[in-house]
Amino acid sequence: MRVIVLGAGLVGRAIALDLAEDRKLSVSVVDRKKEPLEELKARGRVSVEAEDLSSPEAVKAAVEGFDLVVSALPGFLGSQTLKACIEARKDVIDVAFSAEDPLALDGLAREKGVTAVVDCGVAQGLSHLLAGQACVELDKPESLSIYVGGLPVRRTWPFEYATLFSPADVIEEYLRPARLKENGQVVVKPALSDPELLEFEGLGTLEAFNTDGLRTLLHTLPFLNMKEKTLRYPGHREKIEMPKRAGFFDTRPLLIRGRKISPQEITSSAWNT
Repeated sequence: MRVIVLGAGLVGRAIALDLAEDRKLSVSVVDRKKEPLEELKARGRVSVEAEDLSSPEAVKAAVEGFDLVVSALPGFLGSQTLKACIEARKDVIDVAFSAEDPLALDGLAREKGVTAVVDCGVAQGLSHLLAGQACVELDKPESLSIYVGGLPVRRTWPFEYATLFSPADVIEEYLRPARLKENGQVVVKPALSDPELLEFEGLGTLEAFNTDGLRTLLHTLPFLNMKEKTLRYPGHREKIEMPKRAGFFDTRPLLIRGRKISPQEITSSAWNT
C-alpha cells in the first residue's frame, strides 16, 4: 500500500516514521519546507518531496497514485485539504485542528465513496477513542470531562510548555471559542475560560481551562454534559493572556516596511524558532 503524509511538522514526521516501520507500506511525505524533509530522508525508508500544499489543486496532484492520505497540515489548511482529498477519491485520515466542522463533508465523502477518519490526532483523536470506549462500557453516559496538555519535564521560562504541534495551532487553541455541552445543549464559551486547579500525583498542581477540543464528539456521543480542558503548569494562562490582549495574536494584517503581515504570523514564526 502506498501512503502519503501531507506535512512534515512535528506530528507529520512522527506519523511518517511510525508508518515506515511497517514493511508492507511505502511511505512518502510532502511539505514545502526542505529542512524537515531532509531529516526524514536521512532516517531512511521514507520518500520525500518539496511542494507547496496551500492550494486544493496542489493537494490533488500530490495524492494522485496513492492508496491512503494522512493529512497533518496546520489547521488553517485542514478543511480545504480534507475536501480536496475527498474530491480526489482518496481515503484520508485527518489530524488537523481546523475551525470548520469536518462532518459538513460527510455527504461529499459518501458521494465519492471515500472513507475519511477525522479528528484523529492525540487530542482530539486518542481522547475521542477513549471517550467512545467509556461510552460503550457505561450503562447510562451522562458526563464527559477531558483534560489534556503538553507538559515538559523540565519547566523552561517563559511559557513552561512543550510545543507538540504547529505553533499557529497552539495560538489558535488560545483564541477559538470553546464548544461544550451542558444539559444536552451545545454552549460556547471563550477560550481560556473557567480556570481551575487540579492535583495530580507525581506532577503536583496544574491549571486547566476551556479549549475547543470536543469538536465531532458533540454530535457523535450521547453524553449530556461534555467539556475539554487544556492542562498547563500554574500561571501559563495569565502569561498567554498578556500577549493575547496586547494584540500579538491578531490576524488583521499590518503594513510593515511595505509588506502586509499579521501579528499572529510574526508570533507564530518566533515561537517556532
